[in-house]
Amino acid sequence: MPRDEFARRRRHLMRQMGRDSIAILPAAPVHHRNSDVEYPYRQDSDFHYLTGFSEPEAVAVLVPGRPQAEYILFVRERNPERETWDGRRAGPSGAKRDFGADDAFPVADMDEILPGLLENRERVYYTMGVYPDFDQRVVGWVNGLRTQARNGRHPPQEFVALDHVLHDMRLYKSRAEVEQMRTAAQIAARAHVRAMRFCRPGASEYQVMAELVHEFRRHNADTSYPPIVGGGANSCILHYRENDQELKSGDLLLIDAGCEYECYASDITRTFPVNGRFTPEQRAVYEVVLEANRAAIAKVRPGNHWNDPHEAAVRVITQGLVKLGLLKGRVPALIKSEAYRRYFMHRTGHWLGLDVHDVGDYKVGDQWRVLEPGMALTIEPGIYLPASQRGLPKRMRNIGIRIEDDVVVTKTGAEVLTARAPKDPDQIEALMARA
Repeated sequence: MPRDEFARRRRHLMRQMGRDSIAILPAAPVHHRNSDVEYPYRQDSDFHYLTGFSEPEAVAVLVPGRPQAEYILFVRERNPERETWDGRRAGPSGAKRDFGADDAFPVADMDEILPGLLENRERVYYTMGVYPDFDQRVVGWVNGLRTQARNGRHPPQEFVALDHVLHDMRLYKSRAEVEQMRTAAQIAARAHVRAMRFCRPGASEYQVMAELVHEFRRHNADTSYPPIVGGGANSCILHYRENDQELKSGDLLLIDAGCEYECYASDITRTFPVNGRFTPEQRAVYEVVLEANRAAIAKVRPGNHWNDPHEAAVRVITQGLVKLGLLKGRVPALIKSEAYRRYFMHRTGHWLGLDVHDVGDYKVGDQWRVLEPGMALTIEPGIYLPASQRGLPKRMRNIGIRIEDDVVVTKTGAEVLTARAPKDPDQIEALMARA
């Protein structure tokens, strides 16, 4: 991501904050997996959005209108011994040189310096509740100033939720962000194609998952969430995670897997037959879900509301369930009573960006949000027919199908970022036949 992209975001945020304000953002802490083994470090998304700085133990401060420095970073000092063990550090000089900070200080000096930056500011923009330990430090700095009010050191009088302002900014993706998401989607699409070519009866779910992860890593991407690789009955478990069963001929395989490229996520689901050929019943259900997917995508355009794609998917799926004999009655009444939720129990999508379930309000007041260019979302209708569901014909049991694409709202409609992942049933069968 170009360095000036982060500078543009900071300028935009500071214009919204106004003078006499200050914003404080801590980096994500390091988390331990077990004993002294750490999880791979992933920077806090808000912190990354404004800084591009990937190290822990850092704090970003924005002080609009401050003559000496509006953008300040507190970071770890250079330490040759620790860098030998844990990797390179930017240090204060690198924070200025490589990350555009107007000024930078050792993070160990923060308790001494930051209260002075808070002094005589009217408002503190800060996100409470994410990092409770750091919350206490911020409150402590403000309360410390209050005890010195008689000395002319005035504390801020108001706390403002930084996430309310910042998350609305993050909802609108820039060209540079869309390009990162496009890359993440293309890598993930290649991984799904690889999985289709590899899949065969007798293979295991975890072997298919290994193919996905291999494709991610060979393009310098990582998983954006734990992959779901569910064959047969497991395709009907929405958040299936064991990924340890053998794949059987005649079953479907549902794969929900996306990658994260330079912190931007993709999120794709494809469903296909383990042996490369859909049964008539599987294809009949699949065609309903595919039609719902396409109908929902057609509703992704500027001026439509967030809920329009979901309503389009619900209509198609309800009609399809009636045609399949799984629901009985008039479609409008079935939609009103939500009878379809027996087989389609989740919504059709979510925001997408730095987080898989990205930030941004879905409603403004009591109204669904209007779609605008730059917004990115998933479209993921599904039908799930577990054997435990009463009244299912035997030939339809354990059919779980979801088809998920990543979509960006454009000026005239929508761009499907995940178009390279096959979803037409004939195309899938042809691809698997060549494997």
